[in-house]
Amino acid sequence: MTPKFNQVLEPNPEHMQISEVIGHLNQWAPPAYQESYDNSRLIVGDAHTAITGILISLDCTEAVVEEAITKGCNLIVSHHPIVFSGLKSLTGKNYVERTVIKAIKNDIALFSIHTNLDNVHTGVNKKICDLIGLNQTRILAPKSGLLTKLTSFVPLDHREAVLQALYLAGAGSIGNYDQCSFTVEGTGTFRPNASANPYSGQAGEVSTAAESRIEVLLPRHLQSQIVRALQKSHPYEEVAYYLTELSNTHQEVGSGMIGQLTEPMSSTAFLQHLKDTFHLSVIKHTAIHRDQIQKIAVCGGAGSFLLRSAKSAGADVFVTGDFKYHEFFDAEDSILIADIGHYESEVFTKELIYDFLIEKLGNIALNFSEENTNPVKYF
Repeated sequence: MTPKFNQVLEPNPEHMQISEVIGHLNQWAPPAYQESYDNSRLIVGDAHTAITGILISLDCTEAVVEEAITKGCNLIVSHHPIVFSGLKSLTGKNYVERTVIKAIKNDIALFSIHTNLDNVHTGVNKKICDLIGLNQTRILAPKSGLLTKLTSFVPLDHREAVLQALYLAGAGSIGNYDQCSFTVEGTGTFRPNASANPYSGQAGEVSTAAESRIEVLLPRHLQSQIVRALQKSHPYEEVAYYLTELSNTHQEVGSGMIGQLTEPMSSTAFLQHLKDTFHLSVIKHTAIHRDQIQKIAVCGGAGSFLLRSAKSAGADVFVTGDFKYHEFFDAEDSILIADIGHYESEVFTKELIYDFLIEKLGNIALNFSEENTNPVKYF
């Protein structure tokens, strides 16, 4: 791929640390959203090291580490992690161990942002949708079990201050809306003991207070920091609250994406559009069974597990990679499967990461990896 951007900026004079870059990336695609088999994290290196330059790649291989050395970069941000499971030795017996050894010897940090970037609504699949030209996009298979409801009771004169603290900590966002909450007024009762230091009332006496019951949704991985924000902003010595785990799907987190072309296209014209957009020499696809298509499902990388979801959503075409022979039969003439290849569907992730980092970091040396790490070749 010829990078869309090839700008190399001067290093940040303030000596930004690797941890600051990781902080921005983790806020964008929280590690809590990665799949159980994944290893998105800082794999090699000291997070407190000052950055000399960042190399952005799809994969991390020996050649990519050598490229980082040549370009003076001490941090590689890759989509795919070089280590998926625990290493029991580091003897250089395979490419994984040799890559890790080379990075350690040359003080190069390796960070991956993989299925967590696949699963957020501004991530890999949104990039694919944008390249194809889809609108009205949404997550194809939203995840459940990621949301919690926080309920607490606040005196009326502190309600807004407490809510603002919760919003600032990450609570109260639903899709395109933020600062979302529900409140209802009522009366709280309490009796402080002799050791208490109550906000109102007297020790040993039953008291009442006009309170607001407040409720907000929050991402489960931010639960601890949001509860701390509640306790810090709340005027009571003992803060009454409870957390309720929700089975709701999180509409902004999940696998794949689906959207619509602005205008219908013929199936053959759409396949040619894919070839031109993703610089493909070949597309593996099922039989063309309808003349006009408009609704498109996508999944970067290996997406055959989402075929049923794509069919249920009414997609005309499913664009992904790594379909096996027998899985093509599962289309059953109800959807056009377009297997464009794993590497080909995700190589533009480099641009996605670049755009994010240049906006967040500004004046820091960012480089695209020029290595074609695709292990699949075509004759």
